[in-house]
Amino acid sequence: MLNTNKASSEDATPHHFRQPTAEDGYVLNQLVENSPPLDPNSVYCNLLQCTHFAETSVAVEENGVLVGFISAYIPPAKPDTVFVWQVVVDKSQRGRGLAKKMLHAIVDRPACSAVSHMETTITPDNEASWALFRSFARDKGTEINDHIWFEKDAHFGGKHDSEALLRIGPFSDDRSS
Repeated sequence: MLNTNKASSEDATPHHFRQPTAEDGYVLNQLVENSPPLDPNSVYCNLLQCTHFAETSVAVEENGVLVGFISAYIPPAKPDTVFVWQVVVDKSQRGRGLAKKMLHAIVDRPACSAVSHMETTITPDNEASWALFRSFARDKGTEINDHIWFEKDAHFGGKHDSEALLRIGPFSDDRSS
């Protein structure tokens, strides 16, 4: 488990980074529901994220309260890639760089030792997510390639915006960037 209890000058309260557990499933569900415009999953789905994908996901607590979470996994057909499913940061923690710290924590995990790329999907208008992943790519000294992967009409029946697939990488061998 990764534990970063170091506080920066702009972040006076220490955060505890750790692997999620089943006990995080319901709390994660509530955090996502309170973080529009994120798409909520079922509690059962969140339980699976917290257990099946624990080695490639990260939970962040502040004073024992879940304030951040990234669910991610390594697709079976792409063992060099970690796919970021969902990023959520409590509104009280936004603007403090927590999401990017979580991305770095994931790629620094032993389970991601063979990972040289990161993928995720983002709607074209989600400026905060685009900025997060661009900043992460800069930190890693690499580029982003993107294209629309899931179309609004073809894949979502017109009920959800299209999702662009971002592919970041390759990363350098230095995991601590």
